[in-house]
Amino acid sequence: MDKIKVIEIKESVFKHNELNADSLRNSLKKRGVYLLNVMSSPGSGKTTTLIGLINLLKDKYRIGVMEADIDSEVDAIKIKENTGVESIQIHTGGMCHLTAAMTKEGLDGIDESKFDLVILENVGNLVCPAEFDTGAVKNIAILSVPEGDDKPLKYPLMFEVCSLVVINKIDVLPYFDFDIEKCKKYIHERNPKAEVIEISAKTKEGLDKLAAWMDNELKNYKGV
Repeated sequence: MDKIKVIEIKESVFKHNELNADSLRNSLKKRGVYLLNVMSSPGSGKTTTLIGLINLLKDKYRIGVMEADIDSEVDAIKIKENTGVESIQIHTGGMCHLTAAMTKEGLDGIDESKFDLVILENVGNLVCPAEFDTGAVKNIAILSVPEGDDKPLKYPLMFEVCSLVVINKIDVLPYFDFDIEKCKKYIHERNPKAEVIEISAKTKEGLDKLAAWMDNELKNYKGV
């Protein structure tokens, strides 16, 4: 009986994506374009956080935004209306994440060469986006207080691949059973090197710290 050929599709897909991501990252580095990948669950406050961050940095850096969703242009419109920076929408066709190839298509569409910083707001999901390297310089995750302080235990990969975790909606801490110190402990169990910044995108508390982190990242990236 002939042997059946078995193809490990998942491994093959990931390997191909990693090669694309490395190629994209190298290309962006040569042109001095910093790509930031922002991930979180739906409703964590990604878009509101980005609006606050962009408004603090847009007079210093040229910023473009790519919004990824399964459908709709709501977030891209919101970014444009509230910051004035260029934003485009990427529809994933039902996929719950972006690959490096999809990210490159988005970058081609926004013409990334015009920008110092391009922010990718990935699809709202704590699982799939963490599995695929987009070619970004850094990944950050936004975790909101209403989601609970145990998310780093339940979704470990998301916190393992992120250099920074932003704990958002600290203004509602009195109304939720959320222990920030315990959450930080869980984050650092998954990723000892991860930085943590506490903010409220609504009240703007802590946004200056996030802007300072981004400013430092861009300076180091450009060798300033």
